[in-house]
Formats: sequence, structure tokens, C-alpha cells
Amino acid sequence: MSTDDEARPAARLTVLAGPSGSGRESVVEFVRARSPSVWVPVPATTRPRREPEIDGEDRVFLTVAEFERRAAAGDLLEWSRIGPYHRGTPYPPLRARLDAGQAVLLPLDVAGAQLVRARLPDARLVLLSPPGHRPDAAVAAAFGHALTHDHTGRVADELVGLLGSSYPDPAWSRVRG
Repeated sequence: MSTDDEARPAARLTVLAGPSGSGRESVVEFVRARSPSVWVPVPATTRPRREPEIDGEDRVFLTVAEFERRAAAGDLLEWSRIGPYHRGTPYPPLRARLDAGQAVLLPLDVAGAQLVRARLPDARLVLLSPPGHRPDAAVAAAFGHALTHDHTGRVADELVGLLGSSYPDPAWSRVRG
């Protein structure tokens, strides 16, 4: 007989980060096609919904007041302001997926990945760079893995391999702050 904790260890969060134009979204689509069990969080935003976006499926659309309340309560893993709008990653559904043992892939920019690292120090950070782009040495040093997006299928295969090894010691998941 085993306890629930012994039956399924906590999974590790993998953050795929890169500069604009690195191809994060196309890589994530390939990963999801190859490994449908990988969960990708739905981001929250204060921008207006566009047609044909579905609230809760494409984005979680919030008022500025609700977004700020969630940020202050720690219900956003990371967040930023982009132009006049805020965007962030809702933390409770992400935490629930990790606790259930499901691999999670979170596409973010480099600054967002660094915010995740501050709160979840054992999150796996993967830096994605376009061909010919050399990241700043300080940025590259903050990431455990670096991939050049020279072929989407190859990069997705490498990520699927990393996501398959997403079960560290369950103590990893302690949150800072």
C-alpha cells in the first residue's frame, strides 16, 4: 500500500524562454502534438478579448483591479506590463497540475523566466535562441539548457525528452516569497 504522495511525485516546471522571434509558440505547438499530456498554462491578461478568443481557453481576461488583486495575493507566478496591459501566469492551476504529477511547459520571455526562478528556484529554465543569435553570457548562465531553434521538430523532440525527466525529489516544489 502507498500514500498519495508516494504514488505520484511532483513534476517539474519547465520554462521555455527566449527573445521575441525565437519561435517559442511554434515549438510549444510541436511539443503538445508529440506529448499531449504536457500542460501549457493559459495566461491572464487585462487586454480586451479579440475575436475568436475564448475566455479561459486562449487567455484569462481580467479587469485591471482583479489582475492587481491576484498579483498582490500571490496568485500569479509571474507577471509583467506590456504596453498599457498586464499579463501573467495564474499560479493555482499550475501548482495543481504539478502536484498531480503532470509535466508543465511554460513559454515566457527571458525576464518572465527569471521571475519564475526567483519564486520556484528548481524550475528548469530552457533558453531558446534563433539561429545565429548569441545570448548575453549572463543570460545564458542563468539557464540550465540552451537550444538553437534551427529546426522546430528537433527542438521539440529535445524538449519532450527533458519533460519526460520532470520528476525530481518532491521537496523541489517549495515556493519562495
